[in-house]
Amino acid sequence: MNKTGHKRSGAGKWARRGTRPTAWRQTQYEYLYVLGAACPQTGQTVGLLAPCLNTDSVNAFFREFEKEVDPAVHVFMIWDQAGFHTSKKVKVPENVTIIPLPPYSPQLNPIETLWLYLRQHHWSNRVYDGYDHLRRAANQAWHKVCLNTRKIKSICRAKYIENAFI
Repeated sequence: MNKTGHKRSGAGKWARRGTRPTAWRQTQYEYLYVLGAACPQTGQTVGLLAPCLNTDSVNAFFREFEKEVDPAVHVFMIWDQAGFHTSKKVKVPENVTIIPLPPYSPQLNPIETLWLYLRQHHWSNRVYDGYDHLRRAANQAWHKVCLNTRKIKSICRAKYIENAFI
């Protein structure tokens, strides 16, 4: 708290103690989904922006994933059990093993901390001038954060995964 009785909230805004900081609220509903994978060991990421989230977009993500990841490297990918993840129509690359999470346990997935970081630092409490602006903002945030391997290693670090490799 500073001398004027204001404190800084978690989102980086100042507000008088006992009040909530104001934030922009946009009531238009156009969605943009970010599909991504991040390796906590190497910091390597692969991502895809999509206008919808379904089996087709997951397959498009895997096609991009295959372009970015060496086929000689075997990847273990932690996933929740959403319908578009478990569909028999999902074409998982041969060098990928899916590790399904137990229901209601997103905290076990290191990518969830990346989504939280991106929302807190780049995506939330902003007003977008339309879908293209939203897409550019998502793309810029991805490039700023997800192409920084040291940052990804820090954000997505999971002790339980590190211990599995000891």
